[in-house]
Amino acid sequence: MLNFLLSRLFSALIVILGVSTLVFMLIHIVPGDPVEVMLGESSQVADREALRHALGLDQSLLSQMAHYFNGLLHFDLGQSLHSKRPIIDVLLERIPATAELAVAGLLVAVLIAFPLGMIAAVRRDSAWDSGAMFFSMFGISVPNFWMGPLLILFFSLWLGWFPVSGRENLASLVLPALTLGTAMAAILSRMVRASLLEVLGEDYIRTARAKGMSERIVLVHHALRNAMLPVITLLGLQLGTLLGGAVITEIVFSWPGVGQLTIDSINRRDYPVVQACILLISLAYVVINTLTDLVYAWLDPRIRLEEGR
Repeated sequence: MLNFLLSRLFSALIVILGVSTLVFMLIHIVPGDPVEVMLGESSQVADREALRHALGLDQSLLSQMAHYFNGLLHFDLGQSLHSKRPIIDVLLERIPATAELAVAGLLVAVLIAFPLGMIAAVRRDSAWDSGAMFFSMFGISVPNFWMGPLLILFFSLWLGWFPVSGRENLASLVLPALTLGTAMAAILSRMVRASLLEVLGEDYIRTARAKGMSERIVLVHHALRNAMLPVITLLGLQLGTLLGGAVITEIVFSWPGVGQLTIDSINRRDYPVVQACILLISLAYVVINTLTDLVYAWLDPRIRLEEGR
């Protein structure tokens, strides 16, 4: 298990290093001058050069990269070019909103997907199965930038049940969580159905039924537990996506999270903040996927044995 853990941590470190380098290079070759955005096109050349020197943007790309990685080694993400505030403080203000939205979206997805997938598997080729698969196809096909405004139109403008946007109270979380959760539930329900169908044909399921166990006990305690491995993998990937920041959903609902901060920083050409946001999103992906691998190996010892060879 130790070798498996060390190999996963080493892979995660390589991925983070590669993403950090790639993000730095891509951001610095994107057209646009942050100094011009900050001072305006009518500013004097001398003023622009002075600000560019103060921000260190007149240095070579290699010098800026060395300064960037030196800051990362000391857990210093630098300062925002726009607000002049430490980037770590800006991120700490936005992370709770994104984490709250991600957890709520995951909860909605699990509450919808597991019952739906289980019903579809138990009643295969029935109307229930067809209805569940129709919901799955509908949820996968509908993008967040269409689902979000549709929910706002129906539940906020017509019925007046929930706020249109913002993060004021618990009611403000309902529509963004539904927008994220339904899309994830569509994918997750198909995985639950497929995994259960594969397990329900096994010999130990027939043995459990032959012993007189109720269908609920057979389904929950025997079939579902053994069908959870691929579902956990998918949950880890989807949770990494949600924690990384559902950019479209945050923009649609004006949710003050990391996704909205990323878009705002791109518009302002605030390079350090964009780098920090993307690095945080990448780190969330890597951490969640690494934890998923560890849980997967813990549940299935065969994976540890294969890695140890």
